[in-house]
Amino acid sequence: MEIDIGSLEKKVKSYNRKDWDTIYKAYLFAKKAHKNQKRDSGDAYITHPIAVCNILAEMHADTDTLCAALLHDVLEDTKTTYDEIMREFNPTVAYLVDGVTKISKMNLISNSELTAQNLRRIIVGIKKDARIVIIKLADRLHNMRTLSYKESERQNSIALETLEIYVPLAYYIGSYHIKNELENLSFYYLKPDAYKDLEKKLDNIHKGSHKLLNRMMYEVKNRLKQEGIKSHIELQYKDVYSVHKKLITKSTIENIHDLLCIKVIVQSVRECYLALMVIHSLYPPFTYKFKDYIVKPKTNMYQAIHTTVFSEGQLLVQFQIRTKEMERIAQYGLTSYWFKNKNMASVNMQKDLENNFQFFKSIAELDSSIKDNIEFVKQAKQELFSKNIYVRTTQGEIIELPQGATPIDFAYKIHTELGNTMIAAIVNDEAVAFDFKLKNNDRVRIVTDPKVFVPKDDWVNKVVTTNARHKIMDFIKITEGDKNKDA
Repeated sequence: MEIDIGSLEKKVKSYNRKDWDTIYKAYLFAKKAHKNQKRDSGDAYITHPIAVCNILAEMHADTDTLCAALLHDVLEDTKTTYDEIMREFNPTVAYLVDGVTKISKMNLISNSELTAQNLRRIIVGIKKDARIVIIKLADRLHNMRTLSYKESERQNSIALETLEIYVPLAYYIGSYHIKNELENLSFYYLKPDAYKDLEKKLDNIHKGSHKLLNRMMYEVKNRLKQEGIKSHIELQYKDVYSVHKKLITKSTIENIHDLLCIKVIVQSVRECYLALMVIHSLYPPFTYKFKDYIVKPKTNMYQAIHTTVFSEGQLLVQFQIRTKEMERIAQYGLTSYWFKNKNMASVNMQKDLENNFQFFKSIAELDSSIKDNIEFVKQAKQELFSKNIYVRTTQGEIIELPQGATPIDFAYKIHTELGNTMIAAIVNDEAVAFDFKLKNNDRVRIVTDPKVFVPKDDWVNKVVTTNARHKIMDFIKITEGDKNKDA
């Protein structure tokens, strides 16, 4: 059911009453601009901008973002100009609308030079204002929710594009609630029979384990209460698409250790670890499936403790333990700043993106080292939009790399000097070749000799990251230049 302007007003006013008049003005502007336009469903076109704005209002988006959401199609689909938006609203709103428009105009999975140029603008544009990508994600989410009105061929191409481009973007900024829904909708349209079959199997598993999980929730909550710990506990079932991905490497559904999950939300980090002790006192842990993402957050700043335990009948159940703040970040990622300091939210959001998100740093590296647009997009898809691996330094820091990365890629990811002076690589306490393919959870140590600079010509063929390749080539150019001078 489409949301109307009255419902949107109620939602926005629940956290931002003072700016509703400005947002309503954007609604009236968009309604007039889209007059007589219809969606494929036959609904008035304005229902789409309202729905996109509503998705963002659920995240407590700021006023400029909500206005831009309502106006996001007026440059592309109407006679409205950039200057008009700037006059009627402000430069920020105009900039956001223009940024979303540039994304909307292209076929992102085409290999043309023009598409590559535009896709580069999108990816690099996140450096200037992440809200452009966030608005576009909300736009894509509503379009996926209403994809049934498109022809079958268009459904497939849009779903594929969503999986290849928009799902990784949602993951990188930590918006799991958008990521998960986009994945499931894409899977539904690309493989409807497989989706329905797996959904039915999961539904049967959930029904069969419901009593057990409820009993476990009661036991944990009761024990936490005895320890003086207030908690909110709820079930969290794994999404259909995430189970589908797991089944690629697992033989059966029963082998998926986090298929059944109980989420425990407490007040503080200290209480997270106390809750962990309580859970392990009730149920024996499966020690090989323990992750402490509080001490070492994921590269998109996700934090929680994950522990898998044996319940009755040796059934595996995962517990995810986190604070309320961690829960908000787990749901909304970068956009969780909208729930905090309203006035500084967009500034803090951008600052956090630059300082803490590896995705941003990777974008900056690619942008500074590659001039050709097609090569940039090719490398971005390989390094940022394909399945990545996560390895650790000897200090436990998580480093994100593309599949196929080697110790040389790892070394240059950390620091140029580390790569230039590396003489050996130790992975999981064993010496490996420089072209060794790293895997998830590998612990990597680079041995260096500061007196020796060792990059060789053949190293270029042993790396997959642009960052490493360019740093090796830069070193070789410099050393060859020095040799020519000596000659």
